[in-house]
Amino acid sequence: MTNSLRHAASFRDPSGFLFQRKGTLYRQVNEVYRPEYERLTESGLYKSLLDDRLLLEHEEVDVPPAEETKAYKIIRPERLQFISYPYEWCFGQLKDAALTTLEIQKRSLQFDMSLKDCSAYNIQFHNGRPVFIDTLSFERYREGEPWTAYRQFCQHFLAPLALMALRDIRLNQLLRVYIDGIPLDLASNLLPGRTKLNFGLLSHIHLHAASQKHYADKTVDKKTVTRRMSRVSFLGLIDSLERLVQKLEWGMIKTEWGDYYDSSLNYTATALEDKRRIVQGFIERIHPENLWDLGANVGFFSRLASDNQIPTLAFDIDPLAVELNYRSVKSNGERYLLPLLLDLTNPSPDLGWNNEERDAFIKRGPTDAILALALIHHMAIANNVPLPMLAEFFHQMGSWLILEFVPKSDSQVQRLLATREDIFPQYTQESLEQIFAEYFTIVESVKIEESERTMYLMQRKTG
Repeated sequence: MTNSLRHAASFRDPSGFLFQRKGTLYRQVNEVYRPEYERLTESGLYKSLLDDRLLLEHEEVDVPPAEETKAYKIIRPERLQFISYPYEWCFGQLKDAALTTLEIQKRSLQFDMSLKDCSAYNIQFHNGRPVFIDTLSFERYREGEPWTAYRQFCQHFLAPLALMALRDIRLNQLLRVYIDGIPLDLASNLLPGRTKLNFGLLSHIHLHAASQKHYADKTVDKKTVTRRMSRVSFLGLIDSLERLVQKLEWGMIKTEWGDYYDSSLNYTATALEDKRRIVQGFIERIHPENLWDLGANVGFFSRLASDNQIPTLAFDIDPLAVELNYRSVKSNGERYLLPLLLDLTNPSPDLGWNNEERDAFIKRGPTDAILALALIHHMAIANNVPLPMLAEFFHQMGSWLILEFVPKSDSQVQRLLATREDIFPQYTQESLEQIFAEYFTIVESVKIEESERTMYLMQRKTG
């Protein structure tokens, strides 16, 4: 593995693994996977999935393998702009990821192949839609054998979707605790009792969980408990899961900031338009290669970048805002905007084996530019994060910072202070400028018309 760095998350599958060399990501296909890989590429399945943008494209390349004794081929996958995880997706994203996985399974059966695993981590959002990224997850279909990935699909997709739709949207965060999928017995216990009257949920979660529990402490011959499954039964299983997933819907309960841009508490029409003009001018001035909007709400300002083909991540803590933003991305066919869930005060940590399988939010940076609009007062006052710590955080995350300062006299800050003591003497515009000047060059500051708010364009200091 000279001059190669094996990806920390790519160790579970003997079929191959990802590795990096000189900043380029490759996938080694091991000799043991040769028959399945050739079946995938020669049967027409790979082309079929590629034509419908269901599978990430790859190129076979002539480069030295990372582990020569095991290697069959080296492929170079199309590069993804950002790796996101299921616990950072809104309900609609997880649902679309589930339906994409089932569509790929149905398509695979047409070519006598099947998915041997259905991890949600095999899906990424690329060019505005979910795409399957693990080329080595396909195996030859064997008539009569059950679907080996059934349990994994239920744990990674069905259980969290059912909990989000029927119990509480925030339960998707269980995926941060159970990165191998939510245990079905836990899902069964958390779901409302009425779900046992739903045949699909009864079959795929409640009875499935009971079956797992029944055999958990028993030593049995696998052949005696595994029923043969015909192709027709297999397709029936997939169709049943697909219908169930399609029917799951989140009622989109109003959350605190969900109607942010529909309210008149923050901006007059003139102020909002002036803020849009200022932000657009700053983005055009720096023309970043990519941009992260931290606190994007429904993506109103994010689109000032993405509409100009700047890859943009639109983060927000509010699941309703992210859901609405994602639905807009879908309906408009947007390719450069990816909405994601993020609590900046508790961002995604390093997870998995040796804390290396899933990277922390901060490790997936930096980005070229950050939008921090109407965000600082939430961090500094609502969450007690000192301004120096915010300045240091933004410094390590982006080369450019477009920041909005909201003074204490603003109605939104007054709202935050209404039920607590004002213990924030440092929260002033003068202090902010002094503190951020240690980390950034303040290129420009502009007052927003008909508002007490100020917009800043800052460039990170180096050295």
